Amino acid sequence: MKKSIMVLAALCCAASVVFAGGSKDGGSAKKASNGAAFHIGIVTGTVSQSEDDLRGAEELIKRYGSASNGGMIQHITYPDDFMSQQETTISQIVALADDPLMKAIIVNQGVPGTAEAFRRVKENHPDVLCFAGEPHEDPLVIQKSADLAISNDFMSRGYTIIWAAKQLGAKTFVHISFPRHMSYETLGLRRNIMEQACKDIGIQFVFETAPDPTSDVGVAGAQQFILEKVPQWVEKYGKDTAFFCTNDAHTEPLLKQLAQYGGMFIEADLPSPLMGYPGAFGIDLTAEAGDFPKILKKVEQVVSDKGCAGRFGTWAYSYGFTVSAGLGEYAKRIIEGTAKKDSSADLFKALQEFTPGAKWNGGYYIDQSTGVRAKNQILVYMDTYILGKGYLKTTEVEVPEKYFKIKFTK
Repeated sequence: MKKSIMVLAALCCAASVVFAGGSKDGGSAKKASNGAAFHIGIVTGTVSQSEDDLRGAEELIKRYGSASNGGMIQHITYPDDFMSQQETTISQIVALADDPLMKAIIVNQGVPGTAEAFRRVKENHPDVLCFAGEPHEDPLVIQKSADLAISNDFMSRGYTIIWAAKQLGAKTFVHISFPRHMSYETLGLRRNIMEQACKDIGIQFVFETAPDPTSDVGVAGAQQFILEKVPQWVEKYGKDTAFFCTNDAHTEPLLKQLAQYGGMFIEADLPSPLMGYPGAFGIDLTAEAGDFPKILKKVEQVVSDKGCAGRFGTWAYSYGFTVSAGLGEYAKRIIEGTAKKDSSADLFKALQEFTPGAKWNGGYYIDQSTGVRAKNQILVYMDTYILGKGYLKTTEVEVPEKYFKIKFTK
């Protein structure tokens, strides 16, 4: 099955583009005097829930202008408590399609309700492109209404993250999550793969439960829990322990405490040098905003100065930022006729617009029960970068066939 997971790194490397504030097709980026010819809507979480996703939307506005000022991009955010406000989220997404100039809607992350919102949009506006970044709903659910869904390669990463932990000398791997996330096929299956990989590679696997930030305790309560528990976990499992959490809000307090008490961190659930590091290490990135090579260099320097070199990792570029900006860029190119909707090569070129030099791997999602390959959901992952050490070349690691046959169990 691994052979069926398309290796797209070559495509990405061949499509090197300079990451700058403007677009390489500068002419089309400029709005006409009477406003943009069409609009692209993008829906993200707030700064507290998924800052990188939001910054990717802001990059699109920077390039192509805000629809409210005659530009191309209409950006809105869904509620932090999206689980209890699904109808609000659905209504927000559907309302975007009421704009007669709206030609595409991107939701990143595709929180519960996105599939239903896309279904309603398609009922009245079948020509509006509907893209979901990192959908929270099961693959077969989002595939029914989305033109395209893009997810981190939860299957391959279930193995490569454990492989990377072994390279750093980890003896224990602690997986932190909560029931809602474990009910998702993507996250639950990855957890199962991680546990099996630990057994095979020779690492102890431990599952720890933390509060859901969308529950009554909120983001603040969930983060406080992590702050209090990490010292206890490090004492219990030892400093040769790699920690992993499935929620963005847990990442900053986890990094902060691991830096103080010991332990390792391979990469975030949705990796980025911006994910958790600035807050955890007190890094001011104002001057480097939008320039990920400079951001990575500064984060790496600060982390190394704190004595954490070789223990903390990330992706060189933000996954959440790239998905928001990349899907917007891809939609724009499709609308303008310079890309095809069903072309994975064109999709990866759009993503590569924001990640020059980084290697990717991935392929189309394959349904576990039927073996059928999806035509509109692609799994992707970038090479792991260990701060103070460099790339681990995880995109070149061959994931054994057996891990693609592990089943999801709730």
